[in-house]
Amino acid sequence: MNIYPNEKILITGTSGFIGSHLLEYLKTQELDIYLLQRYVTGRYVQGTNVKTVFADLRNSVDIKNVVRMVQPDYVIHFAAISPVAYSYTHPQETIETNFLGTVNLAEGCLREVPHFKQFLFASTSETYGNGPVPKREDTVQVPNSPYAVGKLAAEKYLLYMKEAYDFPITILRNFNTYGRKRNKHFFVERTITQMLTSDVVKLGDPTPVRDFIYVDDHVNAYLTCLGNEKAIGEIFNFCTGKKNKLIDVVDLISKLTDFEGDVKWYTIPARPLDIKVLYGDYSKAKNMLGWYPKYSLEEGLKLTTRYWKKKLQVD
Repeated sequence: MNIYPNEKILITGTSGFIGSHLLEYLKTQELDIYLLQRYVTGRYVQGTNVKTVFADLRNSVDIKNVVRMVQPDYVIHFAAISPVAYSYTHPQETIETNFLGTVNLAEGCLREVPHFKQFLFASTSETYGNGPVPKREDTVQVPNSPYAVGKLAAEKYLLYMKEAYDFPITILRNFNTYGRKRNKHFFVERTITQMLTSDVVKLGDPTPVRDFIYVDDHVNAYLTCLGNEKAIGEIFNFCTGKKNKLIDVVDLISKLTDFEGDVKWYTIPARPLDIKVLYGDYSKAKNMLGWYPKYSLEEGLKLTTRYWKKKLQVD
């Protein structure tokens, strides 16, 4: 991270997985932080250097007014409807939020903030879809869900803004991240919590291959890009480059949790489409930014399992 004290950062999606982890670190720095949230009720004080502003990303007028008021130097845009399975049955809501919401926020920064310095966009490896592996930044993108289509459309719009207006974008394509502390509905956390609390684990298809990155490495990707001139105008993969079959990940988790029960595969409905093999190449981030993953899969799973054991009060 290479930004000056008291510079303004506007962050969306801090109630989510990565946004909440990044916020905890940024709160310790001498920064002027604004959180963009959709609803007024049920929120709590985040810290003395943290302020909250309210608007719906889908409302371009409200977003423009918020951006004009805050005058952020930097925007970190996490907010999205992220469950891929949900996007198949709610495509309009997903596209409106993930694509049009990004357009509204970026256009607000372009039109209302003369000194604007960087727009960091949380894209996803899901935009690659099936096809050649490992995925590199120039690999053809064939999205196969409304979620991925919306994210790719947002990428393309930001790239248009870069070319047309020299708008300072950085696009981060992050791969499957684990280490959640609240949500146990994603693959790693669902497997761990079921193994800690039940004799039967219910999962979906065991055959896909994924590239799993631990949350601290994911957060460090944003800190590496934030305020980094080398990241301006660029797209980066953040991943480990490792191929992990889901069935092998489950075997590793079973050892870490001392699970001796039954794993029942194909008990979760399959998506209309799914990516069979998805792993990446992070050499661009390593060569340009000096970023690399510090946690192996086993190290990250140990930390995640330890956390859930404590939270669930399991010996």
